[in-house]
Amino acid sequence: MTVLRPGGHDGDMVGLLLVSHSATLATGLVDLLRPLTSGKVPLVVAAGTEDGELGTSADLVASGLAEADAGQGVVVLPDLGSAVMSVRVALEDADSDRVVLVDAPFVEGAVSAAVTAAGGADLRSVVAAAEQARTVAKL
Repeated sequence: MTVLRPGGHDGDMVGLLLVSHSATLATGLVDLLRPLTSGKVPLVVAAGTEDGELGTSADLVASGLAEADAGQGVVVLPDLGSAVMSVRVALEDADSDRVVLVDAPFVEGAVSAAVTAAGGADLRSVVAAAEQARTVAKL
């Protein structure tokens, strides 16, 4: 797990946990998100396996949930369907009222969620922003 928690967040924000099969993919997405959030939103990556291979890990997701929680809950965005299984296993022990697994496009959903969270929105609003990214046309 890579914790990329920008400095200066106020400790009372919705955090984002990006669950990916690839650490390179997820940290690249954080590079895109960081300037959009002005350092206000905890951005945490749970990517790859414990031994650095491609894949996902429920243990890394569970650790990431704790790291991403900055007071208002955590929005979890998986890259592919099989990452959802790792998240669901990790969520068995999580506070389900404070963690939401979102069915949204990985990049577009993360951008919408991060920008909304940076504006100080609550968990429900950040989830809605990520989900709405599914309907935004690129062309």
